[in-house]
Amino acid sequence: MSIKRKNIQYESPLAPFMERLVREKHASGYKYDTPAKVLKDLDGFLCATDVTRNALPKSLIDQWLSLTPHERPSTVQRRIIMVRQLGGLMARLGYAAYIPPKGIGPRRSYAFAPRILTHREVQQVVLAVDGLPRSRKSPLRHIIMPEIFRLLYGCGFRLAEVLSLKVRDVDLQQGVITVREGKFGKDRLVPPSLELVKRLRRYAEQLDKRTLPKRCADSYFFPSAGNSSWHNSSIYSLYRQALYQCDIPHQGRGRGPRVHDLRHTFAVHRLLQWYEEGADLNAKLPFLIAYLGHKDFTGTQKYLHLTAELFPHLTARMNDQFGGVIPKGDDDEAHHTICAR
Repeated sequence: MSIKRKNIQYESPLAPFMERLVREKHASGYKYDTPAKVLKDLDGFLCATDVTRNALPKSLIDQWLSLTPHERPSTVQRRIIMVRQLGGLMARLGYAAYIPPKGIGPRRSYAFAPRILTHREVQQVVLAVDGLPRSRKSPLRHIIMPEIFRLLYGCGFRLAEVLSLKVRDVDLQQGVITVREGKFGKDRLVPPSLELVKRLRRYAEQLDKRTLPKRCADSYFFPSAGNSSWHNSSIYSLYRQALYQCDIPHQGRGRGPRVHDLRHTFAVHRLLQWYEEGADLNAKLPFLIAYLGHKDFTGTQKYLHLTAELFPHLTARMNDQFGGVIPKGDDDEAHHTICAR
């Protein structure tokens, strides 16, 4: 499948190196969309300087990195890494370029503290979304949103994965959803529960009756009022409204509950269900890794920690099966109902 990428035009004296860097990353299988935009920011800055065609001096890079002192550490590190890559390319080609050393800049925080909702809270949120009133500006919103939120929790999808689904990606006969070009650039197949597949079939039939012109394979499965994809901010706004309606406190930006926490909640609830069923967690974990689209065990390991912290009675069994990767912790069946409702 060919990948359509936005063609960013670089205009500074270093534009040829920037274009080459982006081409090399694409050829290596990286999306490189966000770094390409960061490069454009640097490109615009360099256009207003006296930088020469074949040099990347330290003084200008230091100046560019200091323009936004209040950026989050992760954003600063993204800019530093991008400059390191650009400087490395230029140096490899024999040109004078500053390559920022490793270890500079603020340290990123990798604290993993999602807000895991209880089964009851998930049920409350989904029911609140089910009760969305009709909207003249978005006449299909009350039909679309209940299915989006069920997929986020019922399958552990990332929000972008759900919003980018096309009609051709949702096989309602086989009951399989294809996620194309996921976080790590790979496609994956996700089979929803039978109850959720039945809901999606009813949804598709209802939308086909209401939508003109008739939807084609490349149409968005969850179309906005303009037949494009929904914007993340629209989903976040509806989610915050649902939380407020359910009297679930929100702790502020980045602290949640976030929409992405529905994915984390899915994973923890799935592990808990397997434990309660007496399943072999060693045998089940690869399924969770594949379902969530993780590259390996390390991406899923955090859910083992979370589950053990939230449900301390699981710790001993998980330690037995996973070699002590679960820290000692301190001393709710709605999933099926939600998907089927």
